[in-house]
Amino acid sequence: MVRSDQSPWLLPPGDDQAVYLVLDDFGGRIGQVWRETNVEATDLETVIEDLLDDQFSKPVKIAGFNTAEGWSRDVSEDIANELRRRCDLRSREVPDSVLDFIERHGSGDREVQLLLPIRF
Repeated sequence: MVRSDQSPWLLPPGDDQAVYLVLDDFGGRIGQVWRETNVEATDLETVIEDLLDDQFSKPVKIAGFNTAEGWSRDVSEDIANELRRRCDLRSREVPDSVLDFIERHGSGDREVQLLLPIRF
């Protein structure tokens, strides 16, 4: 039971998993929101593929965290570079929905490797 002076856990205890959340801009009255998503869809690979598949309107930034390891940070630059790299590898155009995100956060270096921790 959670005491009234404590917040509930975002992840069940024992879940040693990095979580990636996208701040998306819907414009107008809705504005910017952290996109609600199923816990199974917050891993790095799923978020990257969802971005490439136009699942977000206009991503603003991406936050990554792992409560078990005790870290959190803005991973926008790393993911922007990875999106560009994957589009280059697949010989495909960058989706319109992420073009501004990549231009705003990417380093412009098309040979940058993803620097995020990946667990299997």
